[in-house]
Amino acid sequence: MSTVRHLSQLTSLLLVTVIVGCDGNPANGDAQDGLAANSDIVLPDEAPGCDGALLFERPADPSITGPWGVGMETVQIGRLTVEILYPASPGSDAGVATEEVDIRYALPESQQHLVTDQARPHQRCERCSRGLPVDQERGPYPLILFAHGTASWRTQSLSLMEHWASRGYVVAAADHPGLFLADMLGSICGEGTSGSQDVGSDLESVLSAFVQSDPSLTFIAPWVDTDLVAVLGHSAGASAAASAVNLGGVRLMGSLAGNRSPAASDDLQSSLFLGGMADTVVRFSQTEDAYGATSGDKYLLGIAEAGHLVFSDICQLTNNAGQDLIEIATEAGVCGTQFASFLFDCEASSIPPESANQLVKAATTWALEKDLHCQAPSDYFGEFGDVSTWIEVLDTSP
Repeated sequence: MSTVRHLSQLTSLLLVTVIVGCDGNPANGDAQDGLAANSDIVLPDEAPGCDGALLFERPADPSITGPWGVGMETVQIGRLTVEILYPASPGSDAGVATEEVDIRYALPESQQHLVTDQARPHQRCERCSRGLPVDQERGPYPLILFAHGTASWRTQSLSLMEHWASRGYVVAAADHPGLFLADMLGSICGEGTSGSQDVGSDLESVLSAFVQSDPSLTFIAPWVDTDLVAVLGHSAGASAAASAVNLGGVRLMGSLAGNRSPAASDDLQSSLFLGGMADTVVRFSQTEDAYGATSGDKYLLGIAEAGHLVFSDICQLTNNAGQDLIEIATEAGVCGTQFASFLFDCEASSIPPESANQLVKAATTWALEKDLHCQAPSDYFGEFGDVSTWIEVLDTSP
């Protein structure tokens, strides 16, 4: 990080300190009081990151949750609703309820009431809570931009996002107009969309908001290193990630069930391609072709018996009756459900969901730690313990 960046962050930090002291923001007030009450907690050992960053030591196994509790806030950046997950101050999550996302918001407004409180699916963050203060004693933290897939929503891969944040990253994921589930269904049901689809510009807008310390991000921007950025996406979001590598500071591109190779970029250090061998939406051969057309350092991993959605939480979301998203929407009569069902290839996967999730966490985190924390968890990509038995294809270059 440059001296100018350090001075800019210091200035922003001082401004935020003054603002928070005046307005009593609960994200840095009540939760901070909770930290004071837990001042006897034992902190993990510290370790250096890239460019002088100070971090906690993380578990050597990249699939294991990191040492930070996770804060979660929803912000508005221009036309985008963005979820921000970040490393929280140690102990501030003690006694604080974890977040549950009511994903009915991702349906067209006219359809939301059809899914009752009793029938709605549950998406709970295992360890993230709202209103937690950022860990200001460590950092600055690298930034991960995540783009969801077609007919999906910003927290489709919440388990991955909270995992990354627990290991010392700030994660930003937006609902992308035109690609967002409510827009895809709304266009079928005659409701229109929230805007034209331009995921690449959306990613640029979110990154610019961090660089320029947008007012919506005063709680987190001073502790983010925008010279250390990863762009990851799923399916259509993976294509957007590949097109975003020329944004300033992007060191890693991650393609999850994608079929597009990134352009050459001076800042880009690595490209990561993950695919499911049983994917019926983006076949693994397409992911393999994109990998082959990519120059520079790159990694390819094919997951045995895995379908298109193992990179998300979608197939694991059920209601109290055990119904999945398609069953819930069909029973409720949600318009456009038949269209969405073509993209939900949950039956294509026979790999245990926990194994798939653990492997995706391991592979993505290994690449993130190598390029954004300057310390790979192991010498070789693919050394992920017992879960490595589900790797069917593995290649690296050079």
